[in-house]
Order: sequence, then C-alpha cells, then structure tokens
Amino acid sequence: MTEESPETGKPEIGEPEIDAPPAEADGDMPLLRIEAVSKKFGNFRAVDRLSLDIRAGEFFALLGPSGCGKTTLLRMLAGFETPDEGRILLGGRDIAPVLPHERPVNMMFQNYALFPHLSVRDNIAFGLKRAGMARADIDTRVSEMVALVKLEGMEKRKPDQLSGGQKQRVALARSLARRPRVLLLDEPLAALDKKLRERTQLELMELQRRLGMTFIVVTHDQEEAMTMANRIGVMDAGRLEQVAGPRELYEAPRSRWVAEFVGDVNLFEGEVASSGQHRLTIATRDGGNIVVAEPRQPVTRPVLSVAIRPEKVKLSRRGPISDNAGTFNRLEGVVTDVSYLGGLTVYKVKLDAGGVVRSSMANTARLDVDAYSTGQRVVAWFSPDDCVVLEQ
Repeated sequence: MTEESPETGKPEIGEPEIDAPPAEADGDMPLLRIEAVSKKFGNFRAVDRLSLDIRAGEFFALLGPSGCGKTTLLRMLAGFETPDEGRILLGGRDIAPVLPHERPVNMMFQNYALFPHLSVRDNIAFGLKRAGMARADIDTRVSEMVALVKLEGMEKRKPDQLSGGQKQRVALARSLARRPRVLLLDEPLAALDKKLRERTQLELMELQRRLGMTFIVVTHDQEEAMTMANRIGVMDAGRLEQVAGPRELYEAPRSRWVAEFVGDVNLFEGEVASSGQHRLTIATRDGGNIVVAEPRQPVTRPVLSVAIRPEKVKLSRRGPISDNAGTFNRLEGVVTDVSYLGGLTVYKVKLDAGGVVRSSMANTARLDVDAYSTGQRVVAWFSPDDCVVLEQ
C-alpha cells in the first residue's frame, strides 16, 4: 500500500535518486542557475524575471518579508510549481520539466510534514523504501541519519512523543536520507523557541559543512540568515534587491529598502552641499549638515539618503575627546528613550535639528556609571567613514 504525505494527501514526492552524483559543477559553472524565472498566480506576479547563481557546497539564504516570493521560488526549485517563464538549470541541465521525485533535490517543509502513524525510523526510511532500496541498505542509511542528527535511542518513538526540536531533526534526517544534491529548507526553525533556534542554527551549519551539500534556506529572520548563510539574497515583490555576503549586505546596502530591512539603521535625506578631499557634505532635512566619505560611484541624483547603523553612533556629554581636524560628525540633542537589553543599551536622541537618531552602545561596565538618562543633553557623534550614501 502506498503511503500518503500528510502535507498534500498524495503520495510523497521530492526525493532525488539514491546515490546521486556529488554536488559539483564543471569549471566555473554554478551548480544551480536560475535564468529570468517568473511565476504568476492570476494577476499577481509572485516571482518577476528573477536570475540567480548558486555555487556547489554553498549555504544560501533567501531573505524577505512575507509575500515577497521566496517560498514560491523554493517550490519551483523543488518542482511543486512550474515557472511561467525562464529556466532552472541544475548542473547545466534544465530541470523545469523534470518531475519532483526525479530531481536530485529535496525539500524540508516548515511544518516538518511527518507521518504521525510512523515511528522515527520509518519516517526516515519512507523515501528509501519507495525507491526500492534493499532492506539492509535502508537499515544502514537510517542508522547513519539517526546518528547524524543525534536521535539515537528514539527510533521507535512516534512524532507525538517528540519535542519540537526532535521533530525538526527527524524531518531533516528524512530530507537528507537519499543524499540530494540540493536541500531546500522552508523556514526550518520557525517553530522552535529562541534558545533552541540558536543552537539548531549552529548544528545546521556544522552539518552542512560536514556533508559539503548545497543548502538553500528561506527565512524572514535577518539574524538567522546572517548567522547561517555564506551569501544572502534579499527579495521584495518577487525580485532580488541585493545578493551579498552577510557583512557586505549589512555594511554596504545598495538601497534604502535593503538598509531598512536588514538590521536597524538611521536614515537622513538631503542634498549635496559641497565636496572635497574625498568627502561630501550632505545638507539633511532633520539632521543638519552630515559629512560622509565620498562613494566609489559618482553621485547622480540630487536627493540622497545617508545611512548610519546605530552601533556606529557614539554618545557623550561633550562629543569626541579629540576632534581637532573636524573628522567626526556631531549632532546635538536630548535623550528621549532608553532601552536596556543586557549586552547593550539602545538610546533615542531627539536632535536639535528635528530628527531622531538611535545609538546602540555596549554595556562594558556592570553598573550604569556610563549610562545616559531620559532628558539628558548629549552629543551623538560618528565618523564620515561610517556613513553610507544611498541614491535609491
């Protein structure tokens, strides 16, 4: 009798061929190439002519708000959705017309999709049995997977006898059992509490390194993406806004939208007032004049945004101790809000020029000897090199 998937009520699909070839591509060719792929649902364009290359052995994250198209893209990679336009190449082969169960790709669902009536062992073995693997080989592979995800001694338990973290491990083991070239993970840690999620992130990273497999994870959690992924693709409205490593994405966003979505940021709009000595002076509407490092690309638009991360903004009662050359920006104002978060304190400062700036300062002393209080006048200061000029 054929088992049915608890996710769809249909025979489970998405398992690649057993002993699929290793995840390598020829020369400089990426393992996975997505070429101008589009997908519409009625009049809604979920994915809009998106192109992306993913390398073999890479841990890649698709990051974006709900409804941006990241899960739709993942489902097209798995074969659960068909592109309206474009091609998906895996190892140089167009897999768009290939049935899901014939692809060397597997997907781990957000709700884990475990069979409630099957034991841990049988859940992991399910795809292997359907593929006709010999019983002895199944036993060996299941034992390998159980050890890999550290579930020894739980093989006979049913899903309702497991914690959320243990269910996640079973789903992961089942997804890996047939050794796919690409593993797709749809919000894999969303159901876990904060501490367990942080621990599982590290375990997934270690597992991916040990296997040398290509992982593609979908998440709306910026910290999760930046912790686990080698590169991150930020999506909005079906398009990729930027693809970069975590540090570049955070420190050098390409647009105001990316700067606001990834982490916290202070933004000031203004126009170029003067330039010289590799510096620009931006006359902002609510922060006064702000000096920034001249961007590598020439400025082409009259109205700009200046982005400064809160941890780059320092507070003091008189400004920087030494500033003879005028190398720091000084914005004066009054503290309006103080949020103590343990390792750091976040301050909001209402500037004399009318705007608000946020500062995140590390709590280096056990007592609050260096803290500022609501209503206190302070100087918020930062370097021109800490500013990012954004034209869009």
